[in-house]
Amino acid sequence: MTRSVLVPSSLTREAEDKREATRKLGYVARAATIFRVDRLVVYPDESGDDGRWGDGFVDTVLRYAATPPYLRKEAWGKRDELEYVGVLPPLRVRSQTGSGSNDSGSLRQGIVTEVGSDDRVRVNCGLQHPVSLVVPPGMEVHEGERVTVRVSSRRPVRARIVNEPPPGYQVLREGLSASLARDDAGVRIAASRHGEPLSVARLDSLVERTRTGMTVVFGAPERGLPEILDVEPGAETIPSDAHAADGDDNTSAEADTDEPYGRFDLWLNTVPNQGSEVVRTEEAMFATLASLTLE
Repeated sequence: MTRSVLVPSSLTREAEDKREATRKLGYVARAATIFRVDRLVVYPDESGDDGRWGDGFVDTVLRYAATPPYLRKEAWGKRDELEYVGVLPPLRVRSQTGSGSNDSGSLRQGIVTEVGSDDRVRVNCGLQHPVSLVVPPGMEVHEGERVTVRVSSRRPVRARIVNEPPPGYQVLREGLSASLARDDAGVRIAASRHGEPLSVARLDSLVERTRTGMTVVFGAPERGLPEILDVEPGAETIPSDAHAADGDDNTSAEADTDEPYGRFDLWLNTVPNQGSEVVRTEEAMFATLASLTLE
């Protein structure tokens, strides 16, 4: 099962300044962490004015937020995009920080600081000193590369490099179509106030469908998915009989057609009775993921 969330490069377009933009991205990072998102993808919004603080501002701050505190200085140094990262809330990813990091067999991120000639490397993984570890057979690492380390004991230090992703989310910059076309995309959901309202009656069947994986796409402030995709609001909802021919599976009968039906399995409004004129993207993430990840 893979959980992917897509946000536009114009995500911070309405923020008054870089400090507020950074704070907003901190809430996005918190939502991704709390609901165990695997991939947080920043897709380009060509007309969304995403260059206000430089191209790549959004994904740079999200990547920084995903970096454990003990690696941030070494991994990032000083960059203009990171001027206000002090306002980011702590993510406290399980088995990365806090008491979880002391558990037997916990996973941690590390940075290779030195490559030896005997299949050993020195890795900074947040312990008191960099540790010398054996590189697994068939795995090639380079100085400055991030690796995943499984720590089974801190005193004495017992650790090994493992070929698996570290805890937390991975940040990618990728086109919308490419992300939706991934083999592990699962149920492709467009989050929009113009979508079909989420109700208690349909929640059970929807959660059951997303158990095998999902990709949820969000729009930008004052520029929702219909505007980003250049479709008429309200025209993008898939008709109720669009899946009927397929026995209500995850593949629409319209899957190979143009927008608005081709890219998504479902357009969903997860805040159907909103009391505010605008639901911010980070707020929509919490509302949507809280519903779709119920057990």
